[in-house]
Amino acid sequence: MTNKRDVYITEVALRDGSHPLAHQYTVEQVLRVAKALNDANVPYIEVSHGDGLAGSSLQYGLSRTNELELIEAAVSVADQSKIAVLLIPGIGTVKELKEAAALGAKMARIATHVTEADVAPQHIAAAKELGMETVGFLMMSHMAETGKLVEQAQLMESYGADTVYVVDSAGALLPDQVRERIRALKQHIGVNIGFHGHNNLSLAMANSLVAIEEGATRIDGSVRCLGAGAGNTQTEVLVAVLDRMGIPTGIDLYKMMDLAEDIVAPILPTPQEIKRDSLVLGYAGVYSSFALHAKRAAVKLGVDSRDVLIELGKRKVVGGQEDMILDVAAEIAARK
Repeated sequence: MTNKRDVYITEVALRDGSHPLAHQYTVEQVLRVAKALNDANVPYIEVSHGDGLAGSSLQYGLSRTNELELIEAAVSVADQSKIAVLLIPGIGTVKELKEAAALGAKMARIATHVTEADVAPQHIAAAKELGMETVGFLMMSHMAETGKLVEQAQLMESYGADTVYVVDSAGALLPDQVRERIRALKQHIGVNIGFHGHNNLSLAMANSLVAIEEGATRIDGSVRCLGAGAGNTQTEVLVAVLDRMGIPTGIDLYKMMDLAEDIVAPILPTPQEIKRDSLVLGYAGVYSSFALHAKRAAVKLGVDSRDVLIELGKRKVVGGQEDMILDVAAEIAARK
């Protein structure tokens, strides 16, 4: 293994993977996963509630363990990896960001809807003041035309973001759409470019590779595909593929394989597969964390969760509008 990296991978299973676990991570689980990721030399490990700092709520799902305890646990076993946190303005505040930084988090990923970068400047500025590496995270990037995406990325850069991400929150982007977006960002912004994919249409790996071809150097992955919907680009597979391509990540492949098999697989409630609901998420272009909420609402009201997700997609519902899920399910039930 070499420490040389052409692509820097952020492991998101301890944040995005909180969704399929209904935010029930324990300190012991985070300690084991984070230590193994650190030992495998993964550069960044994201740890937060699935919906970011302060996400634990009735609307987004209550955490079993206070996320600050989970962040502290991850930091305690990470002497090589940097711990990252996600913050969605309006859910998390500068207060939570300061608390995370005080515990040793080194990267802040400030996430907004793809057309709402203008809510992020104070959070990015605060992260910079705290000495954190900062990322502008443009969620639901499939919902904006490329020109609009470029405009929003330029805003993130102007606020001080060190990296700007194209975030395929719904797993809805096709490879040519990723290529067009990353290529445009490469031409129009001067900071690092990242890509965060979901596998709802079985395209997370293909889209990640296209992003790298077009100049992205920051890629997200989730070990064993542990992420919302059908999961993210599978980290251990991504490391293997990039190694075959001669693109160094600095990550120990064998250790990632062992972590996936021996530590993460037993945590999964069910294997991460492209099932009906996750496939519909990608097809309809709906936020990947909506799957569990839609399934619960559908069972409660006796409707098909696919109908709920398709309708949410038609209404262009975005992250933060989880309260709409039950409303839509109720409307569908009333029409039956």
